[in-house]
This record gives sequence, C-alpha cells and structure tokens, in this order.
Amino acid sequence: MLADARAIARAGAFGCAAISVLTVQSTSGMRSATSTSKKELVAACAEVLRHQHVRAIKVGALGSVENTRAVGELLATHRKMPAVIDTVMKPTRGRSRLLDDRAVEALRDRVLPRAALVTVNAPEAEVLSERRVTRLDEAHDAALVLLKLGARAVLLKGGHLTGPHAIDLLAVASTEPAPTKKERARPRATAVHVIELKAPRLDIPATHGGGCALASLIAGKLASSADDYAAQPERTLESAVRWAKTIHHAALARAADVGGHLRVLFA
Repeated sequence: MLADARAIARAGAFGCAAISVLTVQSTSGMRSATSTSKKELVAACAEVLRHQHVRAIKVGALGSVENTRAVGELLATHRKMPAVIDTVMKPTRGRSRLLDDRAVEALRDRVLPRAALVTVNAPEAEVLSERRVTRLDEAHDAALVLLKLGARAVLLKGGHLTGPHAIDLLAVASTEPAPTKKERARPRATAVHVIELKAPRLDIPATHGGGCALASLIAGKLASSADDYAAQPERTLESAVRWAKTIHHAALARAADVGGHLRVLFA
C-alpha cells in the first residue's frame, strides 16, 4: 500500500486504500500473508466509493477466492470506471502466496473481464493463459489470450523475458462503433493492435514493489485524466502507459537502498 500510495501521488492523484491482504514483510522479503475477510474488504471499498471522488481503481493482491469474487462483483457495478488489474500472485522474495491457488479461476473469469488494463509479468501470464511465456512471440500470443478473456487491454511486462532490452507488450482491443440500423445484423468486429515498449535493461539490485508501482502509476494517471479517458479511452490509456513506463524506468535507475536486500521506488 505504501508503494501504491507513493506512485499514485507521483501521478497527481490521491490514493485511498482497501486492504485485501495483511502481510509481514520488509525489503528482506515476505514472511507471511493473511487475507482479510470478504466482509471487511467490501465495507472498506464501499466507504471509499461512497465518500471520495473515485476516478479509477487499481487492484493488486487479493488473497482469497472470496475476496477475488467480491472484487469482481464490485467492478461489475462500476463498469464505467477504469480498473487497472495487477495480477499479483507471488512476492519478489518470500514463500507466501498473495493469491490463493483456488482464486486463479475467479481472477480469470470474474475480474479480468472487467479490466480496462491488466498488468501481468511472464510467470503470471503463463498461469492465466495456460501456455509457456519465455520469448517475445510467446508473450504476444499470451496477451491475445488474455484479451479474449474480456480485458480491454493487456500490458505484458518483459522483465522476465530474454534479450538485451526489456520489451513490454501493450495489446489493446478496439471495437468498431455501434452499427447503424441497417448494419445491426452484422456482428461488431474487434481489432487488436499491439505496441512494443522497449527500454534498455538496467543493471540494478533486485527491487521491491516494482510491479505494484507501475500499475499504480498507470491507475493514478487515468484518475487524473478522467475526462480524457471518458472521451478517448484507448488513446488516453496508451498515453498513461507510456508516461508510467518513462517514470518507472527512471525510478528503477535510482531505486533507494533503505536496508535489507531489496531496493524501493519513490522512497
């Protein structure tokens, strides 16, 4: 949550939190993770949505299958609000899981279809797409599978792939405008365009919370650009991702050593 809040503030937005998982962790790794109750999570979300001017939602670690289903229901009732889904399953360092194995199906079936953007690394993409993801062409195929699950866009991060550059794939589904009365018999077609976002690999120590920070930067930017997103969602989303990637790469290059074995962003 601290990493999320710092990134959201960097994007010019104000972060509000609803806790789905309680952790014992530091920059030495995660020792344990315990899901909060569905009742507490739903109440926390309802309180924020009732009183704050929420313009975007960022979803991270969900813990239990009950919490995952509850968030899916919440997103279904707020379809017009862009949701950035960071599919957190395991920590950078530590053995505790941040998503129960039983919750993967619920994440795939109930949460991803509500996403304006899914941010996923290669190991997470393998779990969700049920196919191997070690090369760029495999990442491309996996991103298309995730789009077919219903997400409007997928950012498949290339940090775990091979090559001199870290190449992220942004795959966006673009639906044709609604047909006229004469055209209603023809089904609406969906085109997909894929953008390669290339950056040189950085020779830096392992960093804690990097994926969380990237997703939160994007969500924060969408919140601060809510009017633009309502008018031009695809263009605004791409702009937010490009902006976040630039800020994120610069932050990685100057990640702070605050003790332990891992560094942190926006310290």
